Amino acid sequence: MGGLVEYTQERKGFWREPEGTPTSEVHALEAWVPVAHELLGEAAEQYHGHLSPEEFGQRLQLRSGVHTTRPPEKWLDKVLAPVAAWCERSDQPPLTSLVVLDPRHDDIHAARLRLECYRWAGSAPEDGGVPAPLTPARAPRARAASRPSRVPGAPRTESTPRPTRTPRVAASDKPVNVCPTCFMALPATGVCDNCD
Repeated sequence: MGGLVEYTQERKGFWREPEGTPTSEVHALEAWVPVAHELLGEAAEQYHGHLSPEEFGQRLQLRSGVHTTRPPEKWLDKVLAPVAAWCERSDQPPLTSLVVLDPRHDDIHAARLRLECYRWAGSAPEDGGVPAPLTPARAPRARAASRPSRVPGAPRTESTPRPTRTPRVAASDKPVNVCPTCFMALPATGVCDNCD
């Protein structure tokens, strides 16, 4: 394992495997875009299939033979934007919606776009399938009054641990949901005004 780490650390920027020949970001993107389109088409062949940016980046580099030490967030948009344009020109659904950037902020609009991809690829069931957001609906909070009261001085009993709370984020710091087709910010409805 140590040899693999040392081997990876020797390479910086962009390079071609197995030789380790250095290349530029422009050449890497030229190699990645058609492979990205192919990978996303394969992801659509699995009903409710999707990829995280990390998984997408790993598969893209392995299949293309062009690697980088840069994290996906530094170059992912540069790959997905041309793929989105390719899909639009070819009357294909927005395959880029299958790369889920933030599952915590996934919504019904994104799920509908993914469903279009599954239908196009033939992986949706015969009834057409249903959009499935990756974030489960929040359950209503239980009232404090419904908790059993504890008698003072009585030994504590084991209880179910409380779920950890997600820290609150200022509205100005929250990521903006972006339409995967035209890359414009989505309104609160989650439906793109430009594409519908």
